[in-house]
Amino acid sequence: MNDLDCKTCDELIHGYLDHELDAATRARVAGHLAGCAECARRYEQARQLIDDVKNRAPYYRAPEALNLSLLGAAPERSSAMAGFMQGLRALSGRWWAPAFSTLALSLAVMLYVVTPSAEQPWLDEAVSSHVRSLMAEHLNDVVSSDRHTVKPWFTGKLDFAPPVFDYAAQGYPLLGGRLDYLQHQTAAALAYRHAKHTINLFILPTAEADRARESLSLRGYNVVSWRRDHLRFILVSDLEKGELEGFGQLIEKGG
Repeated sequence: MNDLDCKTCDELIHGYLDHELDAATRARVAGHLAGCAECARRYEQARQLIDDVKNRAPYYRAPEALNLSLLGAAPERSSAMAGFMQGLRALSGRWWAPAFSTLALSLAVMLYVVTPSAEQPWLDEAVSSHVRSLMAEHLNDVVSSDRHTVKPWFTGKLDFAPPVFDYAAQGYPLLGGRLDYLQHQTAAALAYRHAKHTINLFILPTAEADRARESLSLRGYNVVSWRRDHLRFILVSDLEKGELEGFGQLIEKGG
């Protein structure tokens, strides 16, 4: 029986088109598409759009100098922006500076938008892991609302000790925990419930500096992330954004 729902299928359609799903998930999506006319229609629309872009969109080859310039600049936004600004200052006294400034500013904005932040891969994988945990009914390896049961379970399975708290009194009961894997790194995943919403909290060590909480919406889910005390925290849920941010604040306080 294929119990994949339409919302989850819609989230996975682009991964299905791009051959990014594992074999089991791909088979479940294919099975759902075979039996759901509406999802099959959306899949066909997405496939047709990709074909149209490939076959009909005009293609203009960029000058080699521009290619080399952008490729060299892409890894670091700050250096790219600094380079553009330095060029603008050098050209500011010339009569054609306004036109060049407009072009340079457009390229700078484009570079800033299309260059993903260093945090993005973590968030993408966290959302994918959240979806998989709901699809495969593998939300927890240890099922317990007692943090004194869940926390020791991770001992010997991780090279760090994830903080585990139960927030049942605040309306966020602990459901359990499991091992997960983000960006080639083993992570602790804690599951919580709020009303009818499942929340995944991913915790893993990091050498990066602390970073304040940030929120965004990604593939239909709300995500709250931060770094603190050499740990990376990522919350993922379909819970309303403000409530998820409030839960993140609660976790930061440690109860």
